[in-house]
Amino acid sequence: MHEVLRLRLQRRLPRCPYPRPMPHLSSLWMRLRYNLRPFPLRKMNTMSDTKIVTRFAPSPTGTLHIGSARTALFNWLFARRHGGQFLLRIEDTDKERSTEASTQAIYRGLTWLGLDFDGVPVSQAANAARHAEVAKEMLAGGHAYKCFATQEEIAAFREAAQAEKRSTLFRSPWRDVAEADHPDAPYVVRLKALREGQTIIMDQVQGDVVIRNEQLDDMVLLRSDGSPVYMLAVVVDDHDMGVTHVIRGDDHLNNAARQIQIYRAMDWELPTYAHIPLIHGPDGKKMSKRHGATGVEEYQALGYSAAGMRNYLARLGWSHGDDEFFTDSQAQSWFDLEHIGKSPARFDFKKLANISGQHIARTDDAALLHELERYLAAISADPLSETQKSLFLDGAYCIKEHAKNMTELSDKASFMFQSRPLELEEKAVQALDTVSIGILNELTPQLQNAKWTRVVLEGLVERLALSHDRKMGKLAAPLRAALSGRVTSPSVFDMMLVLGRDETIARLNDIS
Repeated sequence: MHEVLRLRLQRRLPRCPYPRPMPHLSSLWMRLRYNLRPFPLRKMNTMSDTKIVTRFAPSPTGTLHIGSARTALFNWLFARRHGGQFLLRIEDTDKERSTEASTQAIYRGLTWLGLDFDGVPVSQAANAARHAEVAKEMLAGGHAYKCFATQEEIAAFREAAQAEKRSTLFRSPWRDVAEADHPDAPYVVRLKALREGQTIIMDQVQGDVVIRNEQLDDMVLLRSDGSPVYMLAVVVDDHDMGVTHVIRGDDHLNNAARQIQIYRAMDWELPTYAHIPLIHGPDGKKMSKRHGATGVEEYQALGYSAAGMRNYLARLGWSHGDDEFFTDSQAQSWFDLEHIGKSPARFDFKKLANISGQHIARTDDAALLHELERYLAAISADPLSETQKSLFLDGAYCIKEHAKNMTELSDKASFMFQSRPLELEEKAVQALDTVSIGILNELTPQLQNAKWTRVVLEGLVERLALSHDRKMGKLAAPLRAALSGRVTSPSVFDMMLVLGRDETIARLNDIS
Protein backbone atom coordinates (compact mmCIF):
# COMPACT_ATOMS: atom_id res chain seq x y z
CA MET A 1 0.00 0.00 0.00
CA HIS A 2 2.83 2.42 0.84
CA GLU A 3 4.16 2.01 -2.71
CA VAL A 4 0.82 3.05 -4.21
CA LEU A 5 0.74 6.15 -1.97
CA ARG A 6 4.31 7.05 -2.87
CA LEU A 7 3.58 6.94 -6.58
CA ARG A 8 0.38 8.92 -6.21
CA LEU A 9 2.13 11.62 -4.19
CA GLN A 10 4.83 11.70 -6.83
CA ARG A 11 2.22 12.54 -9.45
CA ARG A 12 1.18 15.64 -7.53
CA LEU A 13 4.65 17.17 -7.88
CA PRO A 14 5.07 19.79 -10.61
CA ARG A 15 5.91 18.33 -13.99
CA CYS A 16 8.61 19.83 -16.12
CA PRO A 17 6.68 20.85 -19.23
CA TYR A 18 7.83 20.41 -22.80
CA PRO A 19 9.80 23.36 -24.17
CA ARG A 20 8.03 26.02 -26.13
CA PRO A 21 6.57 24.32 -29.21
CA MET A 22 7.51 25.17 -32.73
CA PRO A 23 5.15 27.60 -34.47
CA HIS A 24 1.97 25.81 -35.42
CA LEU A 25 1.79 24.84 -39.11
CA SER A 26 -1.68 25.40 -40.44
CA SER A 27 -2.09 22.11 -42.27
CA LEU A 28 -0.71 18.62 -41.91
CA TRP A 29 0.72 18.36 -45.39
CA MET A 30 3.06 21.29 -44.68
CA ARG A 31 4.52 19.42 -41.71
CA LEU A 32 5.24 16.38 -43.81
CA ARG A 33 7.69 18.39 -45.92
CA TYR A 34 10.09 18.33 -42.96
CA ASN A 35 12.52 15.47 -42.50
CA LEU A 36 12.33 13.41 -39.34
CA ARG A 37 14.78 14.72 -36.79
CA PRO A 38 15.71 14.40 -33.13
CA PHE A 39 13.61 16.38 -30.67
CA PRO A 40 15.08 18.98 -28.30
CA LEU A 41 15.54 17.83 -24.74
CA ARG A 42 13.02 19.00 -22.20
CA LYS A 43 14.19 22.00 -20.20
CA MET A 44 13.83 21.77 -16.45
CA ASN A 45 11.89 24.53 -14.69
CA THR A 46 9.63 24.98 -11.71
CA MET A 47 6.37 25.92 -13.41
CA SER A 48 3.47 24.49 -11.49
CA ASP A 49 1.05 24.27 -14.40
CA THR A 50 1.13 20.94 -16.20
CA LYS A 51 0.50 21.07 -19.92
CA ILE A 52 -1.02 17.85 -21.23
CA VAL A 53 1.24 16.16 -23.78
CA THR A 54 0.24 12.94 -25.53
CA ARG A 55 2.00 11.09 -28.30
CA PHE A 56 1.27 8.58 -31.02
CA ALA A 57 4.27 6.33 -31.63
CA PRO A 58 3.72 3.86 -34.49
CA SER A 59 6.37 1.56 -35.94
CA PRO A 60 6.78 2.04 -39.71
CA THR A 61 6.68 -1.64 -40.53
CA GLY A 62 3.41 -1.80 -42.49
CA THR A 63 0.17 0.06 -43.07
CA LEU A 64 -1.50 2.13 -40.36
CA HIS A 65 -3.73 -0.44 -38.64
CA ILE A 66 -7.24 0.57 -37.66
CA GLY A 67 -6.43 -0.23 -34.02
CA SER A 68 -3.42 2.07 -34.13
CA ALA A 69 -5.59 4.75 -35.72
CA ARG A 70 -7.98 4.55 -32.76
CA THR A 71 -5.01 4.90 -30.38
CA ALA A 72 -3.94 8.02 -32.28
CA LEU A 73 -7.51 9.33 -32.13
CA PHE A 74 -7.77 8.86 -28.36
CA ASN A 75 -4.44 10.67 -27.84
CA TRP A 76 -5.55 13.47 -30.19
CA LEU A 77 -8.92 13.90 -28.50
CA PHE A 78 -7.43 13.94 -25.00
CA ALA A 79 -4.79 16.52 -25.94
CA ARG A 80 -7.25 18.72 -27.80
CA ARG A 81 -9.77 18.64 -24.96
CA HIS A 82 -7.19 19.90 -22.48
CA GLY A 83 -5.52 22.40 -24.79
CA GLY A 84 -2.37 20.31 -24.82
CA GLN A 85 -0.04 18.91 -27.44
CA PHE A 86 -0.42 15.83 -29.59
CA LEU A 87 2.99 14.67 -30.81
CA LEU A 88 4.03 12.12 -33.42
CA ARG A 89 7.02 9.84 -32.98
CA ILE A 90 8.05 7.30 -35.60
CA GLU A 91 9.55 4.34 -33.74
CA ASP A 92 11.96 3.28 -36.47
CA THR A 93 14.60 1.51 -34.39
CA ASP A 94 13.93 -1.80 -36.17
CA LYS A 95 16.13 -1.06 -39.16
CA GLU A 96 15.35 -4.32 -40.95
CA ARG A 97 11.56 -3.88 -40.90
CA SER A 98 11.15 -0.09 -40.90
CA THR A 99 10.54 1.40 -44.34
CA GLU A 100 10.00 4.86 -45.77
CA ALA A 101 6.91 3.56 -47.57
CA SER A 102 5.35 2.60 -44.24
CA THR A 103 6.24 5.97 -42.76
CA GLN A 104 4.48 7.71 -45.64
CA ALA A 105 1.47 5.41 -45.17
CA ILE A 106 1.26 6.58 -41.54
CA TYR A 107 1.28 10.22 -42.68
CA ARG A 108 -1.40 9.57 -45.29
CA GLY A 109 -3.60 7.74 -42.80
CA LEU A 110 -3.37 10.52 -40.22
CA THR A 111 -3.98 13.13 -42.91
CA TRP A 112 -7.15 11.39 -44.11
CA LEU A 113 -8.41 10.99 -40.56
CA GLY A 114 -7.74 14.67 -39.89
CA LEU A 115 -5.54 13.99 -36.85
CA ASP A 116 -3.17 16.94 -36.99
CA PHE A 117 -0.13 16.69 -34.75
CA ASP A 118 1.91 19.49 -33.18
CA GLY A 119 5.45 20.31 -34.21
CA VAL A 120 7.29 17.96 -36.56
CA PRO A 121 7.52 14.16 -36.51
CA VAL A 122 10.25 12.70 -34.32
CA SER A 123 12.49 9.84 -35.42
CA GLN A 124 13.31 7.47 -32.59
CA ALA A 125 16.33 6.07 -34.43
CA ALA A 126 17.79 9.57 -34.77
CA ASN A 127 18.03 9.82 -30.98
CA ALA A 128 20.09 6.67 -30.46
CA ALA A 129 22.98 8.64 -28.99
CA ARG A 130 20.70 10.14 -26.34
CA HIS A 131 19.29 6.70 -25.46
CA ALA A 132 22.81 5.31 -25.04
CA GLU A 133 23.76 8.30 -22.90
CA VAL A 134 20.94 7.50 -20.46
CA ALA A 135 22.02 3.86 -20.27
CA LYS A 136 25.53 4.98 -19.39
CA GLU A 137 24.15 7.30 -16.70
CA MET A 138 22.32 4.32 -15.22
CA LEU A 139 25.50 2.29 -15.41
CA ALA A 140 27.45 5.00 -13.61
CA GLY A 141 24.74 5.32 -10.98
CA GLY A 142 24.67 1.61 -10.19
CA HIS A 143 21.23 1.04 -11.76
CA ALA A 144 22.64 -0.99 -14.62
CA TYR A 145 25.56 -3.34 -15.14
CA LYS A 146 27.70 -4.93 -17.79
CA CYS A 147 26.75 -8.50 -18.63
CA PHE A 148 29.28 -10.70 -20.40
CA ALA A 149 27.03 -13.74 -20.73
CA THR A 150 27.02 -15.05 -24.30
CA GLN A 151 23.92 -15.94 -26.29
CA GLU A 152 25.00 -19.57 -26.12
CA GLU A 153 25.21 -19.45 -22.31
CA ILE A 154 21.79 -17.82 -22.04
CA ALA A 155 20.24 -20.35 -24.43
CA ALA A 156 21.81 -23.23 -22.47
CA PHE A 157 20.44 -21.82 -19.22
CA ARG A 158 16.91 -21.57 -20.59
CA GLU A 159 17.04 -25.01 -22.15
CA ALA A 160 18.08 -26.49 -18.82
CA ALA A 161 15.41 -24.50 -16.97
CA GLN A 162 12.72 -25.80 -19.30
CA ALA A 163 13.92 -29.35 -18.85
CA GLU A 164 13.85 -28.94 -15.07
CA LYS A 165 10.46 -27.13 -15.24
CA ARG A 166 11.70 -24.04 -13.44
CA SER A 167 11.60 -20.36 -14.37
CA THR A 168 13.42 -19.46 -17.56
CA LEU A 169 13.89 -15.88 -16.34
CA PHE A 170 17.60 -15.31 -16.86
CA ARG A 171 19.52 -14.13 -13.80
CA SER A 172 22.89 -12.85 -14.95
CA PRO A 173 25.88 -13.93 -12.87
CA TRP A 174 27.50 -10.57 -13.72
CA ARG A 175 24.96 -8.41 -11.85
CA ASP A 176 27.19 -7.74 -8.82
CA VAL A 177 30.65 -8.42 -10.24
CA ALA A 178 33.10 -5.58 -9.63
CA GLU A 179 34.48 -3.64 -12.60
CA ALA A 180 38.00 -4.82 -11.77
CA ASP A 181 36.93 -8.43 -12.35
CA HIS A 182 35.38 -7.80 -15.78
CA PRO A 183 36.94 -9.63 -18.72
CA ASP A 184 38.06 -7.93 -21.91
CA ALA A 185 35.14 -9.23 -23.93
CA PRO A 186 31.93 -8.01 -25.61
CA TYR A 187 29.09 -7.17 -23.22
CA VAL A 188 25.57 -5.83 -23.07
CA VAL A 189 24.31 -3.30 -20.55
CA ARG A 190 21.44 -4.63 -18.44
CA LEU A 191 19.03 -2.86 -16.14
CA LYS A 192 19.53 -3.74 -12.49
CA ALA A 193 15.83 -4.29 -11.84
CA LEU A 194 14.34 -4.49 -8.37
CA ARG A 195 13.99 -8.07 -7.18
CA GLU A 196 11.94 -7.51 -4.05
CA GLY A 197 8.61 -5.86 -3.47
CA GLN A 198 6.21 -4.99 -6.24
CA THR A 199 5.65 -2.52 -9.04
CA ILE A 200 2.24 -0.87 -9.31
CA ILE A 201 0.98 0.41 -12.64
CA MET A 202 -1.70 2.95 -11.74
CA ASP A 203 -3.64 2.73 -14.95
CA GLN A 204 -6.54 5.04 -15.81
CA VAL A 205 -8.32 2.26 -17.69
CA GLN A 206 -7.18 -1.00 -16.13
CA GLY A 207 -6.98 0.22 -12.52
CA ASP A 208 -4.01 -0.56 -10.27
CA VAL A 209 -2.07 -3.44 -11.79
CA VAL A 210 0.40 -5.08 -9.38
CA ILE A 211 3.49 -6.89 -10.68
CA ARG A 212 5.82 -8.73 -8.32
CA ASN A 213 9.36 -7.52 -8.94
CA GLU A 214 10.67 -11.08 -8.79
CA GLN A 215 8.87 -11.59 -12.11
CA LEU A 216 10.83 -8.82 -13.82
CA ASP A 217 14.06 -9.51 -15.68
CA ASP A 218 17.20 -7.44 -15.93
CA MET A 219 16.36 -6.39 -19.46
CA VAL A 220 19.04 -5.37 -21.92
CA LEU A 221 19.42 -1.60 -22.37
CA LEU A 222 22.37 -1.53 -24.78
CA ARG A 223 23.32 -4.32 -27.14
CA SER A 224 26.89 -5.50 -27.48
CA ASP A 225 27.38 -3.11 -30.42
CA GLY A 226 26.33 -0.20 -28.21
CA SER A 227 22.94 0.31 -29.85
CA PRO A 228 19.95 0.97 -27.55
CA VAL A 229 16.92 -1.33 -27.40
CA TYR A 230 13.33 -0.26 -27.99
CA MET A 231 12.27 -0.53 -24.34
CA LEU A 232 14.88 2.00 -23.28
CA ALA A 233 14.26 4.31 -26.23
CA VAL A 234 10.52 4.56 -25.47
CA VAL A 235 11.10 5.75 -21.91
CA VAL A 236 13.81 8.24 -22.82
CA ASP A 237 11.76 9.64 -25.70
CA ASP A 238 8.61 10.00 -23.60
CA HIS A 239 10.56 11.78 -20.86
CA ASP A 240 12.46 14.09 -23.18
CA MET A 241 9.33 14.95 -25.17
CA GLY A 242 7.53 15.86 -21.95
CA VAL A 243 4.81 13.26 -22.43
CA THR A 244 2.39 13.45 -19.52
CA HIS A 245 -0.06 10.74 -20.61
CA VAL A 246 0.86 7.48 -22.29
CA ILE A 247 -2.33 6.24 -23.96
CA ARG A 248 -1.68 3.01 -25.85
CA GLY A 249 -2.93 -0.53 -26.43
CA ASP A 250 -3.13 -2.92 -23.49
CA ASP A 251 -0.70 -5.23 -25.27
CA HIS A 252 1.91 -2.81 -23.83
CA LEU A 253 0.70 -3.21 -20.25
CA ASN A 254 3.44 -5.66 -19.26
CA ASN A 255 6.01 -3.36 -20.86
CA ALA A 256 4.93 -0.61 -18.47
CA ALA A 257 6.13 -2.56 -15.42
CA ARG A 258 9.60 -2.91 -16.95
CA GLN A 259 9.70 0.67 -18.21
CA ILE A 260 8.79 2.02 -14.77
CA GLN A 261 12.11 0.55 -13.56
CA ILE A 262 13.93 2.97 -15.86
CA TYR A 263 11.90 5.93 -14.61
CA ARG A 264 12.80 4.98 -11.05
CA ALA A 265 16.47 4.54 -11.84
CA MET A 266 16.65 7.98 -13.48
CA ASP A 267 14.45 9.58 -10.81
CA TRP A 268 12.07 10.80 -13.50
CA GLU A 269 8.40 11.52 -12.91
CA LEU A 270 6.09 8.81 -14.18
CA PRO A 271 3.56 9.64 -16.89
CA THR A 272 -0.09 8.78 -16.41
CA TYR A 273 -0.80 5.45 -18.06
CA ALA A 274 -3.97 4.46 -19.88
CA HIS A 275 -3.84 1.07 -21.59
CA ILE A 276 -6.83 0.61 -23.87
CA PRO A 277 -8.21 -2.79 -24.92
CA LEU A 278 -7.59 -3.98 -28.45
CA ILE A 279 -10.23 -4.03 -31.18
CA HIS A 280 -11.80 -7.39 -31.97
CA GLY A 281 -13.73 -8.47 -35.02
CA PRO A 282 -17.47 -9.25 -34.97
CA ASP A 283 -16.63 -12.82 -33.87
CA GLY A 284 -14.82 -11.61 -30.75
CA LYS A 285 -11.36 -12.50 -32.05
CA LYS A 286 -8.49 -10.09 -32.60
CA MET A 287 -9.10 -7.92 -35.66
CA SER A 288 -7.39 -9.39 -38.70
CA LYS A 289 -7.66 -9.65 -42.47
CA ARG A 290 -10.26 -12.37 -42.19
CA HIS A 291 -12.69 -9.78 -40.80
CA GLY A 292 -12.14 -7.44 -43.75
CA ALA A 293 -10.12 -4.25 -44.05
CA THR A 294 -7.60 -3.59 -41.28
CA GLY A 295 -5.54 -0.71 -42.72
CA VAL A 296 -6.76 2.89 -42.53
CA GLU A 297 -6.16 3.51 -46.23
CA GLU A 298 -8.35 0.54 -47.04
CA TYR A 299 -11.25 2.25 -45.28
CA GLN A 300 -10.64 5.41 -47.25
CA ALA A 301 -10.67 3.37 -50.47
CA LEU A 302 -13.93 1.76 -49.35
CA GLY A 303 -15.35 5.26 -49.23
CA TYR A 304 -16.14 5.77 -45.56
CA SER A 305 -16.42 9.36 -44.41
CA ALA A 306 -13.36 10.53 -42.44
CA ALA A 307 -15.65 12.30 -39.95
CA GLY A 308 -17.74 9.15 -39.69
CA MET A 309 -14.62 7.07 -39.07
CA ARG A 310 -13.49 9.42 -36.31
CA ASN A 311 -16.93 9.27 -34.73
CA TYR A 312 -17.14 5.49 -34.95
CA LEU A 313 -13.61 4.84 -33.68
CA ALA A 314 -14.14 7.23 -30.76
CA ARG A 315 -17.29 5.33 -29.81
CA LEU A 316 -15.47 2.01 -30.21
CA GLY A 317 -14.38 1.42 -26.64
CA TRP A 318 -15.35 4.82 -25.18
CA SER A 319 -18.78 6.19 -24.42
CA HIS A 320 -20.55 9.41 -23.55
CA GLY A 321 -23.87 8.25 -22.21
CA ASP A 322 -25.97 6.83 -25.04
CA ASP A 323 -24.63 9.19 -27.68
CA GLU A 324 -23.75 7.37 -30.90
CA PHE A 325 -23.52 10.26 -33.35
CA PHE A 326 -21.46 13.32 -32.45
CA THR A 327 -19.30 16.00 -34.05
CA ASP A 328 -15.57 16.54 -33.63
CA SER A 329 -16.16 19.51 -31.33
CA GLN A 330 -18.45 17.42 -29.14
CA ALA A 331 -15.95 14.56 -29.02
CA GLN A 332 -13.15 16.93 -28.05
CA SER A 333 -15.20 18.49 -25.27
CA TRP A 334 -16.47 15.15 -23.93
CA PHE A 335 -13.53 12.75 -24.26
CA ASP A 336 -12.04 11.41 -21.03
CA LEU A 337 -10.09 8.38 -19.88
CA GLU A 338 -12.62 7.37 -17.23
CA HIS A 339 -15.20 6.19 -19.77
CA ILE A 340 -12.92 3.91 -21.77
CA GLY A 341 -14.09 0.34 -21.30
CA LYS A 342 -11.86 -2.46 -20.04
CA SER A 343 -13.18 -5.07 -22.45
CA PRO A 344 -12.18 -5.33 -26.13
CA ALA A 345 -14.58 -3.53 -28.46
CA ARG A 346 -16.11 -5.40 -31.40
CA PHE A 347 -15.89 -3.82 -34.81
CA ASP A 348 -19.31 -3.56 -36.47
CA PHE A 349 -19.25 -2.65 -40.15
CA LYS A 350 -22.99 -1.93 -40.24
CA LYS A 351 -22.66 0.63 -37.45
CA LEU A 352 -19.69 2.21 -39.19
CA ALA A 353 -21.69 2.51 -42.41
CA ASN A 354 -24.62 4.05 -40.54
CA ILE A 355 -22.45 6.62 -38.77
CA SER A 356 -20.60 7.38 -42.00
CA GLY A 357 -23.90 8.01 -43.77
CA GLN A 358 -25.09 10.37 -41.06
CA HIS A 359 -21.93 12.43 -41.36
CA ILE A 360 -22.16 12.57 -45.15
CA ALA A 361 -25.74 13.83 -44.88
CA ARG A 362 -24.67 16.60 -42.49
CA THR A 363 -21.46 17.65 -44.22
CA ASP A 364 -21.27 21.02 -45.96
CA ASP A 365 -21.45 20.56 -49.74
CA ALA A 366 -18.05 22.13 -50.44
CA ALA A 367 -16.37 19.99 -47.77
CA LEU A 368 -18.16 16.93 -49.14
CA LEU A 369 -16.85 17.67 -52.63
CA HIS A 370 -13.32 17.91 -51.22
CA GLU A 371 -13.66 14.53 -49.53
CA LEU A 372 -15.13 13.00 -52.66
CA GLU A 373 -12.13 14.23 -54.63
CA ARG A 374 -9.77 12.67 -52.09
CA TYR A 375 -11.69 9.40 -52.35
CA LEU A 376 -11.46 9.39 -56.15
CA ALA A 377 -7.72 10.02 -55.92
CA ALA A 378 -7.36 7.18 -53.39
CA ILE A 379 -8.93 4.71 -55.82
CA SER A 380 -6.99 6.16 -58.79
CA ALA A 381 -10.15 7.37 -60.53
CA ASP A 382 -10.16 10.27 -62.98
CA PRO A 383 -10.33 13.67 -61.28
CA LEU A 384 -13.48 15.76 -61.65
CA SER A 385 -13.61 18.57 -64.16
CA GLU A 386 -14.65 22.06 -63.13
CA THR A 387 -18.04 21.49 -64.78
CA GLN A 388 -18.53 18.26 -62.83
CA LYS A 389 -17.56 19.97 -59.58
CA SER A 390 -20.06 22.74 -60.25
CA LEU A 391 -22.82 20.23 -60.99
CA PHE A 392 -22.01 18.33 -57.80
CA LEU A 393 -22.30 21.47 -55.69
CA ASP A 394 -25.65 22.19 -57.34
CA GLY A 395 -26.92 18.65 -56.88
CA ALA A 396 -25.40 17.41 -53.61
CA TYR A 397 -28.67 18.16 -51.83
CA CYS A 398 -30.50 15.40 -53.68
CA ILE A 399 -27.97 12.60 -53.17
CA LYS A 400 -26.11 13.00 -49.88
CA GLU A 401 -29.05 12.05 -47.66
CA HIS A 402 -29.02 8.51 -49.05
CA ALA A 403 -25.30 7.64 -49.29
CA LYS A 404 -23.49 5.71 -46.57
CA ASN A 405 -20.05 6.15 -48.11
CA MET A 406 -18.21 7.93 -50.91
CA THR A 407 -18.66 4.96 -53.22
CA GLU A 408 -22.44 5.27 -52.98
CA LEU A 409 -22.23 9.06 -53.19
CA SER A 410 -20.17 8.85 -56.37
CA ASP A 411 -22.58 6.30 -57.79
CA LYS A 412 -25.63 8.47 -57.07
CA ALA A 413 -23.83 11.47 -58.55
CA SER A 414 -22.97 9.59 -61.74
CA PHE A 415 -25.71 11.38 -63.71
CA MET A 416 -23.74 14.62 -63.13
CA PHE A 417 -20.41 13.15 -64.15
CA GLN A 418 -21.30 11.31 -67.36
CA SER A 419 -20.56 12.62 -70.83
CA ARG A 420 -22.99 12.43 -73.72
CA PRO A 421 -24.09 10.18 -75.21
CA LEU A 422 -24.73 8.24 -72.01
CA GLU A 423 -23.75 4.63 -71.72
CA LEU A 424 -27.06 2.93 -70.94
CA GLU A 425 -27.43 -0.02 -68.58
CA GLU A 426 -29.24 -3.04 -70.01
CA LYS A 427 -32.36 -2.35 -67.91
CA ALA A 428 -32.29 1.28 -69.02
CA VAL A 429 -32.29 0.16 -72.66
CA GLN A 430 -35.32 -2.02 -71.91
CA ALA A 431 -37.12 0.91 -70.27
CA LEU A 432 -36.64 3.01 -73.39
CA ASP A 433 -38.99 1.09 -75.68
CA THR A 434 -40.38 2.62 -78.86
CA VAL A 435 -43.60 3.83 -77.21
CA SER A 436 -41.77 5.50 -74.31
CA ILE A 437 -39.31 7.21 -76.62
CA GLY A 438 -42.22 8.55 -78.66
CA ILE A 439 -43.84 10.05 -75.58
CA LEU A 440 -40.56 11.62 -74.44
CA ASN A 441 -40.19 13.17 -77.90
CA GLU A 442 -43.42 15.05 -77.19
CA LEU A 443 -41.96 16.35 -73.92
CA THR A 444 -38.84 17.85 -75.50
CA PRO A 445 -40.44 20.83 -77.29
CA GLN A 446 -42.51 21.61 -74.18
CA LEU A 447 -39.31 21.98 -72.19
CA GLN A 448 -37.83 24.55 -74.58
CA ASN A 449 -39.66 27.53 -73.12
CA ALA A 450 -40.93 26.13 -69.81
CA LYS A 451 -40.10 27.90 -66.58
CA TRP A 452 -37.35 25.75 -65.03
CA THR A 453 -38.88 25.05 -61.63
CA ARG A 454 -39.91 21.82 -59.98
CA VAL A 455 -43.60 22.74 -59.95
CA VAL A 456 -43.66 23.53 -63.66
CA LEU A 457 -41.63 20.47 -64.65
CA GLU A 458 -43.76 18.13 -62.55
CA GLY A 459 -46.88 19.62 -64.13
CA LEU A 460 -45.59 19.09 -67.67
CA VAL A 461 -44.67 15.46 -67.08
CA GLU A 462 -47.89 14.70 -65.23
CA ARG A 463 -50.09 16.17 -67.98
CA LEU A 464 -48.11 14.28 -70.63
CA ALA A 465 -48.56 11.02 -68.74
CA LEU A 466 -52.32 11.62 -68.38
CA SER A 467 -52.65 12.38 -72.08
CA HIS A 468 -51.32 8.89 -72.78
CA ASP A 469 -53.40 7.30 -70.04
CA ARG A 470 -50.31 6.52 -68.01
CA LYS A 471 -49.40 6.95 -64.38
CA MET A 472 -46.60 9.34 -63.54
CA GLY A 473 -44.33 6.47 -62.51
CA LYS A 474 -44.68 4.77 -65.87
CA LEU A 475 -43.30 7.82 -67.60
CA ALA A 476 -40.71 8.57 -64.93
CA ALA A 477 -38.93 5.26 -65.58
CA PRO A 478 -37.94 5.94 -69.22
CA LEU A 479 -37.27 9.60 -68.38
CA ARG A 480 -34.88 8.46 -65.64
CA ALA A 481 -33.16 6.08 -68.05
CA ALA A 482 -32.69 8.86 -70.61
CA LEU A 483 -31.27 11.33 -68.07
CA SER A 484 -29.02 8.97 -66.08
CA GLY A 485 -28.55 5.85 -68.18
CA ARG A 486 -29.94 3.85 -65.25
CA VAL A 487 -33.24 2.70 -63.81
CA THR A 488 -32.32 3.83 -60.30
CA SER A 489 -31.29 7.40 -59.66
CA PRO A 490 -32.32 10.51 -57.74
CA SER A 491 -35.70 12.03 -58.58
CA VAL A 492 -36.06 12.81 -62.28
CA PHE A 493 -37.06 16.37 -61.40
CA ASP A 494 -33.97 16.84 -59.22
CA MET A 495 -31.86 15.61 -62.12
CA MET A 496 -33.55 18.02 -64.54
CA LEU A 497 -33.01 20.93 -62.15
CA VAL A 498 -29.34 20.05 -61.60
CA LEU A 499 -28.54 19.34 -65.27
CA GLY A 500 -30.35 22.42 -66.51
CA ARG A 501 -32.49 22.94 -69.58
CA ASP A 502 -29.88 22.50 -72.30
CA GLU A 503 -28.32 19.30 -70.95
CA THR A 504 -31.72 17.78 -70.17
CA ILE A 505 -33.02 18.40 -73.69
CA ALA A 506 -29.74 17.18 -75.23
CA ARG A 507 -29.96 13.88 -73.33
CA LEU A 508 -33.57 13.41 -74.40
CA ASN A 509 -32.61 14.07 -78.01
CA ASP A 510 -29.83 11.45 -77.77
CA ILE A 511 -32.36 8.64 -77.24
CA SER A 512 -34.73 9.75 -80.02
